Amino acid sequence: MRHYVTIFLKRLAVVLEFVISIMLAIGIVLLCLRMATSLSSIPNLDVWPNYDDLLETCFNLIIGVELIRMMYSHTPSTVFEVLLFAIARQIIVDHSSIWSSLVGVCAIAVLFATRKFLFCEFDISDEIIFRASTRIKTVNKILGIDIPYDGAKTLYEIITKKFEEYEIETGVGACVYFSDCGLRVAKMHDGKISRIEVIRAIH
Repeated sequence: MRHYVTIFLKRLAVVLEFVISIMLAIGIVLLCLRMATSLSSIPNLDVWPNYDDLLETCFNLIIGVELIRMMYSHTPSTVFEVLLFAIARQIIVDHSSIWSSLVGVCAIAVLFATRKFLFCEFDISDEIIFRASTRIKTVNKILGIDIPYDGAKTLYEIITKKFEEYEIETGVGACVYFSDCGLRVAKMHDGKISRIEVIRAIH
């Protein structure tokens, strides 16, 4: 039961992230339209008294767009881009002092060095443990994956069949892989598989 609640909460969080992203996107579109219609008033200096105000508004909108990307794509690169634009906005728009600009440039240099030397490519995975007797059809429906049946009805049947097919010794940690997921023996009881971990890639 705990696994089903966890899955529900994860999916709810994803839905809420998309809802917030959509609302933020709508707000940015409306602000862009407002800014476009106000360009005709620039000669009169009614809306944009100076270039810095226009530049600051544009930077704020760009940062908003990057925030949308960060919310629907949980990757280090999207976080990097949000921080990069935020620091660049501070340097270009603020003009406070040469020292604050120097600190901002150093911060950008640190960001680029971090991306070059510390970032690594990896797949974020979602790992859920099921009883070995759980039906494959149920797992496919819950996780949105496609484990082929091949006549097997439960996770235990499919994993033992694959172990025999590929001559893999049954034991905790033994894995088989499919197109969009993997199965791993998580627990055994009296020499028999009791828990199976379904590893699903998150794109």
